[in-house]
Amino acid sequence: MAGMKEQQFTEEKPLLPEQRGVDSDMETFDQLMPVGDWKEHDVETPYGMLHVVIRGAPKGNKPAILTYHDVGLNHKLCFNSFFSNEDMQEITKHFVVCHVDAPGQQIGASQMPQGYQYPTMDQLASMLPTVVQHFGFKSIVGIGVGAGAYILAKFALIFPDLVEGLVLLNIDPNGKGWIDWAATKLSGLTSALPDTVLPHLFSQEELMNNTELVQSYRQQINNTVNQFNLQLFWNMYNSRRDLEMNRSGSVINAKTLKCPAMLVVGDNAPAEEGVVECNSKLDPTNTTFLKMSDSGGLPQLTQPGKLTEAFKYFLQGMGYIAYVKDRRLSGGPVPSASMTRLARSRTASLTSAGSIDGSRSRACTHSDSTEGVGPITHTMEVSC
Repeated sequence: MAGMKEQQFTEEKPLLPEQRGVDSDMETFDQLMPVGDWKEHDVETPYGMLHVVIRGAPKGNKPAILTYHDVGLNHKLCFNSFFSNEDMQEITKHFVVCHVDAPGQQIGASQMPQGYQYPTMDQLASMLPTVVQHFGFKSIVGIGVGAGAYILAKFALIFPDLVEGLVLLNIDPNGKGWIDWAATKLSGLTSALPDTVLPHLFSQEELMNNTELVQSYRQQINNTVNQFNLQLFWNMYNSRRDLEMNRSGSVINAKTLKCPAMLVVGDNAPAEEGVVECNSKLDPTNTTFLKMSDSGGLPQLTQPGKLTEAFKYFLQGMGYIAYVKDRRLSGGPVPSASMTRLARSRTASLTSAGSIDGSRSRACTHSDSTEGVGPITHTMEVSC
């Protein structure tokens, strides 16, 4: 970080829909973000401009929550349902939240010039230290989906000291083989771009049933994301290389994520095999694998409540959260939200036999004493 040259911001801009000329199709998404809470920034990085939306300011040594969306989406389409969940707001109000849009993917983005060379996946990851530096973040807890999960994992591999934890939905650590690459190219020649991208985002069952969510996102992707820019991002994602990580002891000089990670995938999601493969490459003592039933391809849209609860446990395991007010509890005192960082020696034990939702046989124990307790342990797999 010491050798990084100084960069500049443009003036920060409050998110006012009437100033941006947002399409009426996005009114629902705008309503999920209270006007005045979020501010837009354009951040100049060594590999081009990044559009960033931020709420709050760095709070002591707490990490920022930084998100990165999937291809075909942007921070609004990917994360608004999740971050507007009431219990999620109870968590995030104690952190600075930073949404990053891949170059040219934000609503209202200008079309990239002809001949523009879109950043590689490695370069997209290498743009993030500039964001961290200029906002004054000490570190981040990343939440990424699909392409965004790949980018955040790459970021953590290159800059491990800047990442304290990762929640990775639908991550595929493998590059495309020639057959898959050819199939994608052929699909692009015979189908409109949104219909090419949708099978990457949604399960076959969702697509066959043409659910309201699929219909809505087909329209949103077509109307609110610049199609030329999307094609560039889509092409680059499909040209990605394997993430160079392997579980310790599996190969010589194995390198893997050093931070706690929670892998999330929906039942029968298109990314299921890739997420399972990623789990096999991570340290099992530092990784939780969450397969969510009845959630389709994008669990943060279809099951935001379950994912919020999983995220709460994840932060508890990292020692950043003691109690979060649960609006579903009634009668008697409810512990107030406390985000003062707890000692990392707190016990956090998650057992794999249970469910996050329902019976709560997934045990989560947290001792208020920081003396004589063992290290944090995480399980490999939890189904809910």
